[in-house]
Amino acid sequence: MKTDIYQKVTDKIIADLEKGELTWLKPWSAGNMEGRITKPLRHNGLPYSGINVLMLWGAAMEGGYLSPHWMTFKQAIELGAHVRKGERGNPVVYASTITRTEEQGDGTEEERTIPFMKGYTVFNVEQIDGLPAHYYVRPEPIIDPARRIEHAEGFFAATGAMIRHGGNQAYYSGRTDHVQLPVFESFRSPEAYYATLAHELTHWTKHPERLDRDFGRQRWGDEGYAREELVAELGAAFLCADLALTPETRADHAAYIQSWLKVLKEDKRAIFSAAAHAQRAADFLQGFQVRRQTTEGIAA
Repeated sequence: MKTDIYQKVTDKIIADLEKGELTWLKPWSAGNMEGRITKPLRHNGLPYSGINVLMLWGAAMEGGYLSPHWMTFKQAIELGAHVRKGERGNPVVYASTITRTEEQGDGTEEERTIPFMKGYTVFNVEQIDGLPAHYYVRPEPIIDPARRIEHAEGFFAATGAMIRHGGNQAYYSGRTDHVQLPVFESFRSPEAYYATLAHELTHWTKHPERLDRDFGRQRWGDEGYAREELVAELGAAFLCADLALTPETRADHAAYIQSWLKVLKEDKRAIFSAAAHAQRAADFLQGFQVRRQTTEGIAA
């Protein structure tokens, strides 16, 4: 890519953190975003994932777009529509590889696969005229709180994770493989409880028998700790979007910001890696829900 997309995205997130803002929570606090917050969607309705979620959430914030739908210039034309003159697109990325044949010291040849990031440009449907009417329908308002809570209860229960309540701390214990939370009634709101649970269950996915995620953490506050906390932050944000929950800023965010800044400033690929790990964790937890629905369908 002509521009260093790693550096561009990282610089934007660093700028937000230096202002005390968390990029992945901004969609919920934006005055221009009405109704339910969802992951950005492709022209065919499939959701974007990983770093593209953060990139397009940010683009929607800056552009004031309410629609979650994005598409390329060509896709708009194929649908009989056109991007308005003067509109600027936003980049999304995907991983690809190239294979090179290299001569070895002994004269033999060996193929080497080299990963790299590719990008293309998409436009929000609010930048496009002439699309079918359903593209312009605004997201439905947030669902009734009682239904949302019931839905979240079922989702998290389906994971089978050991969740204990008591005390005044929220954490995941790798030693005993359980999530510890304060009692439900001690949270400021149901959303705060479920968002915290989403954060800790993202940590729960790192267990060796699940996703086996290890950043080499040695002690509290070191680089490995900061990287894992960033994964849990993004994982919780992705899950909250999927479950129509509104995340709330945790009291310990300020303590983590400096460690996140250090990691991002030293490694421009760190946020891409964290987003990828967070997406895998969210997908892993979503998998339990699919299995639960299948089991319930068979039982019925």
